[in-house]
Amino acid sequence: MRIEVNDIHYHVKVIGEGEPLLLLHGFTGAGEDWTPFIEDWKNDHQLIMVDLPGHGQTECPDHLKNYSMEATVDALDQILNELKIESAFVLGYSLGGRVALSFAMTYPARVKKLILESSSPGLATEEDRLDRQQRDNRLADRIMDEGIEAFVDFWEAIPLFRTQLTYLSSEERARLHASRLNNSEVGLANSLRGIGTGVQPSWWDHLHQFEVPTTLIVGQLDAKFVKIAKEMLRLLPDGELVAIEDAGHTVHLEQPEAFSQTVHNILHNRKDD
Repeated sequence: MRIEVNDIHYHVKVIGEGEPLLLLHGFTGAGEDWTPFIEDWKNDHQLIMVDLPGHGQTECPDHLKNYSMEATVDALDQILNELKIESAFVLGYSLGGRVALSFAMTYPARVKKLILESSSPGLATEEDRLDRQQRDNRLADRIMDEGIEAFVDFWEAIPLFRTQLTYLSSEERARLHASRLNNSEVGLANSLRGIGTGVQPSWWDHLHQFEVPTTLIVGQLDAKFVKIAKEMLRLLPDGELVAIEDAGHTVHLEQPEAFSQTVHNILHNRKDD
């Protein structure tokens, strides 16, 4: 379905019955990234898969105000209103995790439980944020100058995704590549400029007051985000950390069965099945 919020038509897919579970994808992804888990989760949950601004089938306006974190979390709030949902479980991966955390910080009463996969609360210092803004702006320029195909080739080769070569088959990597190509140059470039890590709010100083139950999922081989998750866990009043073996940044792709079972256990308050 398409839901209009602030003059943007968001693509939203809703499947299943039960307690709502809002699913938020990563950069270059789309709501369809959660398709492999629909069968596992749909009998217990109403799955709400949203294409974030600049991605998938959601419109890609030229104005950066539509891509800001504030505009995005406001849109999610209005989407839940449109669906007549008061509160939901929220799961976000990477970019989607940063959006999920910002949504929960802004609208804590709407979030029953928060699951963050390979994500962060932003950057702690102004110096780091400015440096990241500059790098993201250069990357956005590169997308516009070289086109989506060249950018996707570059993006898939960064060290963050190196473990995919080990844990994804060639067919799985080909499907992922084709899915990324469905995005547009202007959408991805504006996403970097409008909601990139350098321009989003930093939540580090707020974590100690954050009362929403939060689970941090990381791949054991993703050293950077394992470190971030441990630092977050130290600050969160109601947090837990799950590190999944034989996985890097894209845990849900590299170890889908373990990821699905982990999410199931979290949502049903189970430590082990």
